[in-house]
Amino acid sequence: MKRIIDFIFLIVPVYLAALLLVSSVSANNQVAALREVTTIEGVRNNQLIGYGLVVGLDGTGDGARTGFTNQSLTNMLSRMGITANPDDINVDNVAAVMVTATLAPFAKPGSSMDVTISSLGSADSLQGGTLLLTPLTAPNGDVYAVAQGQVSLGGANGDGHPTAGRIVNGAVVEREIPFSLEGRQSITLLLKQQNFTNANNIQDAINDLYEDEIAIARSSGSVDVRVPGEFLDNIPRFIAQLETLPITMANSGKIIVNERTGTIVVGSDIRISPVAVSHGNLTVRIEPQVENDEVVEPARDERIAVINGGVNIGEVVDALNRMGMAPDDMIAILQAIKQAGALNGDLEFI
Repeated sequence: MKRIIDFIFLIVPVYLAALLLVSSVSANNQVAALREVTTIEGVRNNQLIGYGLVVGLDGTGDGARTGFTNQSLTNMLSRMGITANPDDINVDNVAAVMVTATLAPFAKPGSSMDVTISSLGSADSLQGGTLLLTPLTAPNGDVYAVAQGQVSLGGANGDGHPTAGRIVNGAVVEREIPFSLEGRQSITLLLKQQNFTNANNIQDAINDLYEDEIAIARSSGSVDVRVPGEFLDNIPRFIAQLETLPITMANSGKIIVNERTGTIVVGSDIRISPVAVSHGNLTVRIEPQVENDEVVEPARDERIAVINGGVNIGEVVDALNRMGMAPDDMIAILQAIKQAGALNGDLEFI
């Protein structure tokens, strides 16, 4: 008997009202390197931000529509010893921007990093502009880097998003984040996908590797690991050895829905219990598996999808997608299945 989907419908649109992207993951547990599923407590990126001016624009700047750009340029000139009347300054070639960057862990003074430039005022385009020296600060107000350089919009002929761009290696680190592994007796692994099964699998894999109880799962999201004596003088080597350790990870029982883009990402091992859902002119029926498939006579103005019991959500979504189901309608059907208690997983909206 067929295990999967048998469709009986009278009217099937041959067009797609919207593009729906569905990503399915294997129903089996996944094996991944430890570095792919965990981070180390304290070893983290840090976000930096700054306010700056982009100059040299070809009349596509903020202009008189953005008063704070005029004020910022006047203040900058004043700091450089130039007295200027704000009423005489033309900022058509200038744009106020926010500058953001990610400071990597262990970044040393003198190293470079990319920055992202985003228009803050009413500029039409940052094409051809140059960011003037801009301090980048952490949330505590301390300056950790400075940025400057030619703004690149990306895309062929610079026709990407015109009011946002990047400067590759456009910031220089001036100060490092104080953090050291030296002298540590233990480290804490933080799980990217938190559940007790994964935490226990990580604990067991580490203990099996070193044939000692050096790891213990403290919660669904963290595992404490004692540094073996032979690695106390070289903790980075110990971490490098841990990072390659294969870990069996339980699949997430989640369905992620982005209503803005119509994207649905599902774990294909999420099963659906028998249920019937009617939405508009579509009826979805998930029935217990039987030896003889029931033949359903649809009404003239409705579509019916008859689905054998025991299928997973990935198969259902794929089938509805092939029928030309619009993303909004599909999301509504998933919500109805969840509310009926037939969806053995979590529905999460982002």
